[in-house]
Amino acid sequence: MASTSTTRVFAILASAAGTVSLMQSLITPVLPTIQRDLHTDAGTATWVFTSWLLAAAVATPMLGRVGDMIGKRRVLVAALIVLAVGCLVAALAPTITVLIAGRVLQGLGGAVFPLAFGIIRDEFPPARVASAVGGMSAVIAAGGGVGIVLAGPVVGALDWRWLFWLPLVAALTVAAFALRVVPESPVRTPGRINWIAAALMSSWLIALLLPLSKANAWGWDSPRVIGLFIAAAVLLATWIVFEYRSVNPLIDMRMMRRPAVWTTNLVALLFGAGMFGCYAFLPQLIQTPAAAGYGFGASLTTTGLLMLPMLVAMAAAGSLSGPLSTRLSGKAQLVIGAALVALACATIAVAHDAPWQVATAGAVFGLGLGVSFAAMINLIVHAVPASQTGTASGMNTNIRTIGASIGTAVVSSIVTGHLQPNGLPYESGYTNAFWLMAALAATAIALSLLVPVVRPHREPRLTTDTPAPALADA
Repeated sequence: MASTSTTRVFAILASAAGTVSLMQSLITPVLPTIQRDLHTDAGTATWVFTSWLLAAAVATPMLGRVGDMIGKRRVLVAALIVLAVGCLVAALAPTITVLIAGRVLQGLGGAVFPLAFGIIRDEFPPARVASAVGGMSAVIAAGGGVGIVLAGPVVGALDWRWLFWLPLVAALTVAAFALRVVPESPVRTPGRINWIAAALMSSWLIALLLPLSKANAWGWDSPRVIGLFIAAAVLLATWIVFEYRSVNPLIDMRMMRRPAVWTTNLVALLFGAGMFGCYAFLPQLIQTPAAAGYGFGASLTTTGLLMLPMLVAMAAAGSLSGPLSTRLSGKAQLVIGAALVALACATIAVAHDAPWQVATAGAVFGLGLGVSFAAMINLIVHAVPASQTGTASGMNTNIRTIGASIGTAVVSSIVTGHLQPNGLPYESGYTNAFWLMAALAATAIALSLLVPVVRPHREPRLTTDTPAPALADA
């Protein structure tokens, strides 16, 4: 494929991934406004965020597998259309229940991530795969933060429903261009969806994420929370055994057992926890009134500006990850990225008295995330056959989503565990939370050292008429 063609394809894929990534966090800063307008309580309002995570966690590996089977472009366009329908439902929602239903539909758009990586693997020359994957990873990583930056101006100029109208237009426009520009997959993996495996996976994810999202309201030691955690563990074990024994698994556990895959996925879990912990609570730290003894009392717009260095650094680092791969292995980039994140979180824990301190530490955090996310996906993509790219990258994205849920819940518990008489968190809550995120990043450094150096997996280029070998059935 000519360079001009791959550039156009990348532009469409990046636009699709960016649109979906925005939806992860775009709504987070305005949850109190939604709570008030739709006459609901804070616990129910949080499901506007949690429902997206749940839907994305289930849809990402499942639809990634469907894309491997029937064609990645076809499923990419379908996912964008479902995302647009979800935006329409949410924009018109008269009640919180309808809004949450719309967010579930939007979460199905999470399938765009593994599909985009799979198309890059199929269509791009081998020399450009690492660079393209790095750029795509930067778009995905930065997109969530861009949502936080855009929310303030959009809501200030219009209202919160436009946070859905604008992505609706973007999703439909990108879907139309994808049909014209993106070629259909030459690589196919014959098979069928294992619905029992999908049901088991959905069940253990819901059993895990539900108590994580409600533990502050129910109590971490309540029977419901403990019971759901036990159920999640049992369902997870059942799912793993079922997938191992299945001749048509949803997630190929033999593939997941590859050293480069399981070590990288563990690192992804920790990075997901740290990223969303920072995304969710660094803005709250910035917005805390100075009367609390810390914080800057910043508006949504000012908060977005202070987060901007993080996003710029993240995008730049992700874009440079591919070219750097000729000098630094994915493993080395992963170690460096984790070290930068650890440094940034430790810095915020001890130095957050001035806006420039937070903005500078945020830029270091963004550099670490940009390098690490690109390296993670490159390690996964090069460690598996082309026929498994969608599934493998989908599971990596899924694990980051699970990590995000865990990180957000745990950090929330630390920050809000003890409140001042005025209802604001004590400064020690934020300090302890960022020390915890620094510790997670330090653990990621140790795990990154276990990741083997990966050479690209080479195999014959396949066409639609030549089925890929089904490793899952081996």
